[in-house]
Amino acid sequence: MDYDPARVKGNADAPITIVEFADFQCPFCSSVQPILHAVLAKYKGKVKLAYLDFPLSPIHPQAEMAAEASRCALASGKYWEMHDAMFADQSKLDETTLVKTAASLGMDQNSFESCLKSGKYKAVVQQDVQTGSQAGVNATPTFLINGEFLSGVRSDADFTKIIDRQLSAPGGKGSTQASR
Repeated sequence: MDYDPARVKGNADAPITIVEFADFQCPFCSSVQPILHAVLAKYKGKVKLAYLDFPLSPIHPQAEMAAEASRCALASGKYWEMHDAMFADQSKLDETTLVKTAASLGMDQNSFESCLKSGKYKAVVQQDVQTGSQAGVNATPTFLINGEFLSGVRSDADFTKIIDRQLSAPGGKGSTQASR
């Protein structure tokens, strides 16, 4: 599964990779964020999280712009700050409030606004959607844990069960199904 190493949280060499396909306007995606933070903390150094955009534009009209905003934030070195801010308050995903959020996170307001209006990240967001579709993703959130499919809002226990099983595989390093 291809993912952008610049949008990975955790130890880049961790044996377990959780690839998350999500939509910044999806309430279920927002509700699973604290669980993902807990899993990363629990398995510090052993698990990394890779984020891929899967905006469900027909039901979440601001999701695609939010995904593009996250890429503009990435270009400013503030990807995870913007990611967390958008999930923390999904009522602020219109262009005006995205620009205000970027400024509050220390990004240059004019550069961010220009980036967002340019649509220059539209194609790369669609590339994530294509990757997800090819992997069988049709809803958000969906996770691939070293290639093992997990869909919907899941508990810490659901992640733990899969991760523990993969970590206890022969060699104790987890599966090597996931690759860059």
